[in-house]
Amino acid sequence: MKLGKIIVSGFVATFLSVTLLADGHGTHWGYTGHEGAENWGDLSPEYSMCKLGKAQTPINIEKKVLACTNDLQKINFNYITASSEVINNGHTIQVNIEDGSSIEIDGIKFTLKQLHFHTPSENQIEGKNFPLEAHLVHASKDGALAVIALMFENGAENPLIKKVWEAMPYEVDKKTPLVLSAKDINAFLPEKREYYRFDGSLTTPPCSEGVRWFVLKKYATISPAQVEEFLHTVHHENNRPIQPINARKVMN
Repeated sequence: MKLGKIIVSGFVATFLSVTLLADGHGTHWGYTGHEGAENWGDLSPEYSMCKLGKAQTPINIEKKVLACTNDLQKINFNYITASSEVINNGHTIQVNIEDGSSIEIDGIKFTLKQLHFHTPSENQIEGKNFPLEAHLVHASKDGALAVIALMFENGAENPLIKKVWEAMPYEVDKKTPLVLSAKDINAFLPEKREYYRFDGSLTTPPCSEGVRWFVLKKYATISPAQVEEFLHTVHHENNRPIQPINARKVMN
């Protein structure tokens, strides 16, 4: 799979794919054994931020790290395009989005590139992991990254997840057509879109920092059977362990 790369503050951040596969595109990494998350920083010099970074994601969002504020900006969502395809890249299931959808925050327009999934959730809230977490990955024209994170809790079957799972390929490095309408993509998110905000990183190698993170406070539901189907496809849990928050605060 070809990787989409952009320059962000002097480093290369991989965003169109959240993986570097062992096909000549980069050093192979995984979630278990020698290639597991605890060793990412030693697998390649390109991954050094995975062990040296001081603003890494995921984190545990808890009361003691919250910085209450009354001036958190509203995120302006403008999701107006459909998805184009779904890919099994060996680490997650990724839905690519046609050009044209975006969010606006901090006076910057970020184009929606893709969304993908982790089980269990990577970020925690008050020490709690969720069965599934979706990351909607956005990039600005000058290379800044913004991720909207949505937690899924156990409950009713999710009809939009069902559409993705029905189309997702079971073979690694394969892709299949998938048409989720703009209405579908908007419906992935809750109507109320209050969020926690913090500065973080990519949660996969190269663990580049400078990423704006927005973790939605409202959750979606997913059935246990849907979580099992995802696990059956990716063959392993695919969440990075919680990282030290260090001097950061989470805006609430």
